[in-house]
Amino acid sequence: MVPSVAATAAIGVALSQGALAASFSVSGQQFKVSTDRLDGTGFVQYGAVDAQKDGKNVPVAVSAFSNAKIRNLCQSVVVPVPVFGDVSMQLRAGGGDTPVVAKNLYIDLDQLSADATFSNINIGVAAGSSTKGPGIKEGDKADPGSFAQEADKAVLTGVKQRAWATTAGTFKLSGLKMSVTKGKNECY
Repeated sequence: MVPSVAATAAIGVALSQGALAASFSVSGQQFKVSTDRLDGTGFVQYGAVDAQKDGKNVPVAVSAFSNAKIRNLCQSVVVPVPVFGDVSMQLRAGGGDTPVVAKNLYIDLDQLSADATFSNINIGVAAGSSTKGPGIKEGDKADPGSFAQEADKAVLTGVKQRAWATTAGTFKLSGLKMSVTKGKNECY
């Protein structure tokens, strides 16, 4: 029992310090994210499957960064509320001189548009053999031998993406503003 308690404690410490990201069941809703610019180091992208609470599996591309700076972040989700109609929740941050900063950032997405520049990219590396990014997220349903790509650095501009989940070891939202409004009020 002592080794399992020690292992559990070590995982708890790693989660609290941002070394590991917790896994969870995704909701049945996607959300939209836009940003003017994302500067990331230690990039890896691989395919995975997210599990919803009802057991349905959702195929995703996981884009992961060891470190990321994000300018003018917008995240929105529209929630249908019975009798009341649609309610939009929108979060904005990093719009001033101080960007959003993330460490061990994982974005589970199924749609992305952007202009992208990669430095020292490897395309076709096995997901479990990637050495440039934070690696496969703990708890991900991903085949370590499947297709992945990795790069020392990635710069994405004019980003628009539809995601199922975002996980980060640390996520510092400078200038955070959140609003809840009636109707559809999405980032794009």
